[in-house]
Amino acid sequence: MKEIILASKSIDRGEILKRAKISFKTFDTKLDEDKFKEMVSDAYHLVKELAKTKAMFAKNKIEDELDAIIIGADTVVLLDGEIIGKAQDEEEAFKILKKLNGRTHELITGIAITETNNPKIIVDTVKTNVQFINLSDKELKLYIKNGEWKGRAGAYSIRDKASLFIKNINGSSTNVIGLPMHKMFEILRKEFNLNLLQADI
Repeated sequence: MKEIILASKSIDRGEILKRAKISFKTFDTKLDEDKFKEMVSDAYHLVKELAKTKAMFAKNKIEDELDAIIIGADTVVLLDGEIIGKAQDEEEAFKILKKLNGRTHELITGIAITETNNPKIIVDTVKTNVQFINLSDKELKLYIKNGEWKGRAGAYSIRDKASLFIKNINGSSTNVIGLPMHKMFEILRKEFNLNLLQADI
């Protein structure tokens, strides 16, 4: 059976695969994402490059004899043309959430899939529009105190308390978590002859 390697340290991406009962292993690429953000100004190009780099880094480190599918992904928030990534501290998290407060933003994920012993790599993007209700500054700070902002694009996690103030989602809900499952399924089925609906995956 082919192994699935998730080239991401994201807890949310791992959890969504677990909930779908998909066996996988995690490979942390320890990628310096800030360097990419300094060089790439287009959000779609940025997430595609980051996802591809993660997948290829993992592929180059994994032993050739391992028969595995490798999945890389990266997510950013886009608001008024501004790329918003992960907050570094509570102050930055507040500034980010203040910008998103009461508004609709785009959440864009790049996904890259390749496999060992195969030069093929498929890279694509998925966009979801997410709308927040209005929160007071006090409520934003209360949310930040629980620490969900850490390591999350846009400084929030739909899986947890942010679900209380997300008014509307237009597009893939799993994309908001960081891994658009339908896109992953389609790519694996079409390009790599792997159907995740099989019971032995």
